[in-house]
Amino acid sequence: MAKDDIPRLSHLDRPEKLEDLLKKDRDDDCLSCRIVGGGAFLGLAGYSYFSGQQQLEAQKAAILASKSRFGMRSRSAAITGLSLGLAYLGLYRLFK
Repeated sequence: MAKDDIPRLSHLDRPEKLEDLLKKDRDDDCLSCRIVGGGAFLGLAGYSYFSGQQQLEAQKAAILASKSRFGMRSRSAAITGLSLGLAYLGLYRLFK
């Protein structure tokens, strides 16, 4: 290992500029990475919506009998909101 390869302590004490870090981070996002990542989020959104609604309908009698303040409407809204959030992340990943 050459003596020139070792950084000096004064250089290590200074934090890197945020703009430089963001420029470096933007360049390594290939098309296939965006397609796979976006597709994964969109698939997870669809799965969580349909699976969640199916489980909600299967447990409908138990939920209504429990007299919980979180009824069917709020639970369905939570599942839909979660799925929409995942779908948004997938679209953001695809087109950012």
